[in-house]
Amino acid sequence: MTSSTESSATETSDLPGGPAAGSAADRRRWFALAIVMTAAFMDLVDVTIVNIAIPSIQRNEHATFSQIQWITAGYALAFAAGLITGGRLGDIHGRKRLFLLGIAGFTVASALCGFAANPEMLVASRILQGAMAAMMVPQVLSIVHATFPAHERGKVFGLFGAIVGLGAVSGPLLGALLTEWNLFGLEWRPIFLINLPVGVVALILGRRFISESKAPRALKLDLVGVALVTLGLLMLLYPLTRGRELGWPLWGYLSMAGSAVVFAVLVAYEKRKAARDGSPLVELSLFKVKSFAAGIAVQTVFGIALGIFFLVWTLYMQVGLGWTALRAGLTGVPFSIAVSAAAGMSVQLLVPRFGRKVLQAGALLMTLGVLLYIWESDRHGMDIAPWQMALPLVVMGAGMGFIVAPLTDAVLSDVPREHAGSASGLINTVQQMGNALGLGLVSVVFFGEIGDRLTADQVGPAFANAFQHALGWVAAVLVLIFLVMFALPRKPAQHVEGVEDEVVTGEADPKQPELVG
Repeated sequence: MTSSTESSATETSDLPGGPAAGSAADRRRWFALAIVMTAAFMDLVDVTIVNIAIPSIQRNEHATFSQIQWITAGYALAFAAGLITGGRLGDIHGRKRLFLLGIAGFTVASALCGFAANPEMLVASRILQGAMAAMMVPQVLSIVHATFPAHERGKVFGLFGAIVGLGAVSGPLLGALLTEWNLFGLEWRPIFLINLPVGVVALILGRRFISESKAPRALKLDLVGVALVTLGLLMLLYPLTRGRELGWPLWGYLSMAGSAVVFAVLVAYEKRKAARDGSPLVELSLFKVKSFAAGIAVQTVFGIALGIFFLVWTLYMQVGLGWTALRAGLTGVPFSIAVSAAAGMSVQLLVPRFGRKVLQAGALLMTLGVLLYIWESDRHGMDIAPWQMALPLVVMGAGMGFIVAPLTDAVLSDVPREHAGSASGLINTVQQMGNALGLGLVSVVFFGEIGDRLTADQVGPAFANAFQHALGWVAAVLVLIFLVMFALPRKPAQHVEGVEDEVVTGEADPKQPELVG
């Protein structure tokens, strides 16, 4: 079995002399890093920026509650469905080529979102945007892996972590400012149009500075698997989001029940495809690893909790309490800072010493923060102030930081090295799927508690009550996550040199059947 460094050497690349060949090549790879990091930042900000503008979109475009859900859930669903396929397309046809196609498509989709004539066009454009992100994002770490030698990747991934933290903080604030400023009378539209100049510059510079690379042996595409996953999720999510508005018709229940049949067909098909050509979308043998199966369950359910919380939180502050987008965005700053600080602390100091107890403490902290939020909301009612939300948000943020940073390593710790790529891709996919499912469930746990015809005086109390009800469900989900975490390894695995690179980048040994995730 080759090491990660040897694996990198086998990849084809057009960078003259490799990453260490001269100052020109050195400058070129750092420019390439800046470009792919900008793209990753743009995708992350785009996810967080939309939530804060949702009430403005609903108000100005007269969008229904189900359309609001699909503006966010459609992106997550398309992103999840295309992640693994996007990574494999890059390995087959070249990471640079797919990255540039993805960023060009993402930029076009952003323009379509910004100029959407109605909510239906906005939903369709967001789905396209998610599909383009699924083509672009998997190439980021693969390009880094092919461009930088192993001894420099620690520094590079440290920068990547900082970018993620910056995106988490700046996304809601940027969304709030762009919405509040109402540039050129465009209301919410600049949150999407801001991607246009960034995307064009990244496309031009990317063509010049990013070096092409491919996997020596790339897996085949599993488009049937992608179609089955997408169909199953649509059959589950569409009735959830539309059911309340339509009076929960019989076809909705039949569709949700039918989604289980589609997923069963998916499992049977993936088994046959694995036996036939060794390139399934989902490597089912991974689920025989107890820690991986438990970790996938945690990722999925955690995505559900986050999908519910962030949407109802935004609606509670801006529609229920009547706050401006800027006030709501500033209220979330303590949460983002707490997530970033706790994430860094957990990986560097706590997990090496306490192992999975850190993740379980994170789940309990998040539960405590949610319960504190319910108590504060009920106690202060419509007069609650941002500073009174700070304590529950900081507690929740610290808990989330303890989970998100070390979870991937805990899930992958017992996974065979040759399947590291497939496992990494599957982790990211199920988290996005969980997020889409959580957004779909908002119709049940939040909108289901709000009456159809409310007077102006009834709107605030109704949204506050629905917010508390939804947070009760989030707390219950977090308790479930805490219990499932007992199946994770007690301590992180002691990786040999090179294995970490595979886990982070989604690369596996080129001599093994699984190459990418």
